[in-house]
Amino acid sequence: MCGLVGMVAKSDVAPEIYDALTVLQHRGQDAAGIVTCGGGRFSQRKAEGLVRDVFRQDHMQRLKGPIGIGHVRYPTAGSSGIALAQPFYVNSPYGIALAHNGNLTNSEQLTQEIFQDDLRHLNTDSDSEVLLNIFAHELQSLGKLNPCADDIFTAVEAVHRRCRGGYAVVGLLVNYGVFGFRDPSGIRPLVIGTRQTEAGQEYMIASESVALDVLGFTLLDDVAPGEAVFIDEDGQLHRRRCAAHASLRPCIFEHVYFARPDSLMDGISIYKTRMRQGETLARKSRRLRPELDIDVIIPIPDTSRIAAQSMAFELNIKFREGLMKNRYIGRTFIMPGQNQRKKSVRQKLNPVPLEFSGKNVMLVDDSIVRGTTCRQIIEMAREAGAANVYFASAAPPVRYPNVYGIDMPSASELIAHNRTVDEVCELIGADWLVYQDLDDLVHCSLEGNPHVDGFDCSVFNGEYITGDIDQHYLDRVELLRNDEAQHERRVQLQTDGAVVGLYNDA
Repeated sequence: MCGLVGMVAKSDVAPEIYDALTVLQHRGQDAAGIVTCGGGRFSQRKAEGLVRDVFRQDHMQRLKGPIGIGHVRYPTAGSSGIALAQPFYVNSPYGIALAHNGNLTNSEQLTQEIFQDDLRHLNTDSDSEVLLNIFAHELQSLGKLNPCADDIFTAVEAVHRRCRGGYAVVGLLVNYGVFGFRDPSGIRPLVIGTRQTEAGQEYMIASESVALDVLGFTLLDDVAPGEAVFIDEDGQLHRRRCAAHASLRPCIFEHVYFARPDSLMDGISIYKTRMRQGETLARKSRRLRPELDIDVIIPIPDTSRIAAQSMAFELNIKFREGLMKNRYIGRTFIMPGQNQRKKSVRQKLNPVPLEFSGKNVMLVDDSIVRGTTCRQIIEMAREAGAANVYFASAAPPVRYPNVYGIDMPSASELIAHNRTVDEVCELIGADWLVYQDLDDLVHCSLEGNPHVDGFDCSVFNGEYITGDIDQHYLDRVELLRNDEAQHERRVQLQTDGAVVGLYNDA
């Protein structure tokens, strides 16, 4: 999961891309990067770490130019490390920088094609570099000395024909402008906004609308599934649907967890969606256990707070903040290694004993992935004196890997995989556990935009909407990306040294 920004403005864009990336920091805390273009030259800074740590004043002073792109990263496909920080760059044709959010499911096949047919070299195992080289090859094959918007759209059409999976992209062509496109199913989000200044019209492409809001841009539209947009150096916007068969089926886990609640995605308010999740969860709880004696409802900060508040209101039960969050600890379910995740939970959350002592407590979380966090929080609640600890998940059981850009690769590491609700309840140590129904979850999102064709719910139902995922693929992904494999890869990097990160200003 990553965050993307692209801008075409009338002055240097680096400071505003920096601000936008800080707003999108929740989408990626592993690495950050910015590429700008001015006077026919690229300027770049990228490194591992948070946005505030990657960019110093002297870096920002060197990032000159009125057009640019930025990226914040979580590692999904491929390894982590400085060489994997984005944007990526190729010098042919024209000079192209590109940043990507998502995952290509046919990356292995494309890697072979790039080497054998396209005669291009890949320096990392990142599918983002694969996507960049596919786009670059298709653009180069047109043989144009001075490409126009139609040429870029033709190249994107070829990308859609060759690439499968979930992907949103922003890119930069030196001396030409910024482009962006979205996969034909619209799995990964992308929006475009505009701002009128005294110097003229400016445009911004971003993963979430909240990045536009903070910088004074007005949301123009979502980039449609299979659509490409191009803003040239003169500030002219060009758009074209580039996929023969496109349908809007966004990732519903964005609505559950990843997106900021103040964002709009495909016309759907994330805030209102999470409110509806809490209401439907309350009604299910009342239906299943009308005798359930709950003294207080406590959210597990932060993404479950809205659902917990609406749940408490619906059930007419007190809502309390019983867990205090250390905001300098990253997300736990995505951290590499079970031991690190366990340690981080205790560092991240601390109970308020007065809200637990002698009470029947309903804890509410957005979802249960590996179960590490909720199991330890339930233990903390009991240590704080809770009489009974009930647990509610605003999402259905996460039973299947995500292959479209969220780091849930290994089914065996998902606590609900091949387990009943009662078995999960026992494993996490709760006195009672209630999950959201999938139909209710879909309804909560669909109510925000009834024109959506459907949602990618693969982590809940195992139905992969691109139609190219079978058990063989899932087995191979699990072998490559489970905790043990990730640990071995980190050890190897420490022993053998990191992959060379080309074109990186350290």
